[in-house]
Amino acid sequence: MKTIHTILLAAIALVFTSACSIFDRIPYPDSSKDDNDTEDTETPRLTGREYVFDMSALPEIHIDVTLEEWNKLLGYYDENHDTDKYIKCDARFVKGADVYDIDTAGLRLRGNTSRRRPEGNDGQMHVKDHADWHHCHFMLNLRKHVKDDEHTIRDVRKIHLKWFKDDGCYARELYCYDLFRRFDIPTALMTSYCRLWIHVEGDSEPAYYGVYSMLEAVDEQYLKARKDVFGNDGFNLWKCGYGADLLDDSDHKFRNDDDAGTTNYPYVLKTNTDNYESAKAQLQDFIRKVKGKSDESFKEWIVKVTDVELLLRTYAVNVAVGMWDDLWCNTNNYYIYFNSSDQYDYQFFFIPYDYDNTLGTSNCIDPARHNPLEWGNMDNLIARLLRFPEYRKIYLDALNELCDSDELFGTEGSIARISDWHSMISPYISNDTGEDMSIIDVPGSWGHFHDYRVLTDGPDNFFRVKAETVRAIEY
Repeated sequence: MKTIHTILLAAIALVFTSACSIFDRIPYPDSSKDDNDTEDTETPRLTGREYVFDMSALPEIHIDVTLEEWNKLLGYYDENHDTDKYIKCDARFVKGADVYDIDTAGLRLRGNTSRRRPEGNDGQMHVKDHADWHHCHFMLNLRKHVKDDEHTIRDVRKIHLKWFKDDGCYARELYCYDLFRRFDIPTALMTSYCRLWIHVEGDSEPAYYGVYSMLEAVDEQYLKARKDVFGNDGFNLWKCGYGADLLDDSDHKFRNDDDAGTTNYPYVLKTNTDNYESAKAQLQDFIRKVKGKSDESFKEWIVKVTDVELLLRTYAVNVAVGMWDDLWCNTNNYYIYFNSSDQYDYQFFFIPYDYDNTLGTSNCIDPARHNPLEWGNMDNLIARLLRFPEYRKIYLDALNELCDSDELFGTEGSIARISDWHSMISPYISNDTGEDMSIIDVPGSWGHFHDYRVLTDGPDNFFRVKAETVRAIEY
């Protein structure tokens, strides 16, 4: 019996070793013994994206890169700081007892003004065991090089990994997307926390990059997951950057993702790119009608092409959290989707995006005290809607609903929610970059409003000041 037992143990060990062979050289921590493991009883009730983007868990992501590929990434950045070129890597996703190994995935840098070099200075290649690591944003594309079902995690194909740039509170963007979902805004991205390691071949240990946020990518899979909301999922998705005011339809503002390169344009078509010209004509026609129709004609038209209540409730969350770098104020950072290729017959959807500069961080308007009815250009799409009393009521009702509930934007509930997240992540903040090594309750240092707080109640608490501003508005 003893001999049989020994043979069985040896066989099990051999199978396990073979299954994990691509990671054998990496001294990863024992994930099964983590204090933040999700209980086994929790796993079956979460499926798909909800399982991956689970705000109650702190999964691990381990990225394994050859020296040649890592140096390629550094070189790509040196050639063009806006590079979007991928390198090859292997990836491991660990959540509790569950382990997903993905070989030959894709990794690239992300970010606009926040795009950084992940190691050293321009021109330097990797320094074995003595690297000068830097926080930066990554896109992990599990199906970049091999397009099969094995290269997914519960049907999730891409994970946007963001460091908490200018957010000492380690919570702003995740709080905002969580609030969107609590407020039943189905277009909001799925998000959660994770811990990130990167191992470059030859290093004795992986570099621990610390606590990151994971965000769902806005792409074909995003549309497919919301087909019930959009009606159709195979049509025109636009990424909208600085200058996307939905007022200027000049040709030079539009580009197809197939030929946009790394230059930023106000409107870039991300899907259905083979039909770029018809997609551009559709969006240009939409813009002309937003800016050119008389009030009554605009009102009659807009209700036919969008769910006005959903749009205004979405924008109420946007303004509540103080998102100034947006469509209405700074003409930036959102997606839009048209669920048809027909130039005139479609439904238009606004998709909120990029919420790290919120909850008091602003270099523009005062994000808590500025009038929510005058957030930006008064010819803007949202401002035009608010000219009508019934639409203004939808918007103001939504703002008050948010502020009156501790399950939503209420001060005590928001503080408690963020504090709970901090209890989960605080033991793991310290990292090998030496950056962002503690949780600090202050807005971004570059902003103009330094007194706002989110963790302590009082006269400068962002949630409280915003609620006072909202309640002072007369209908």
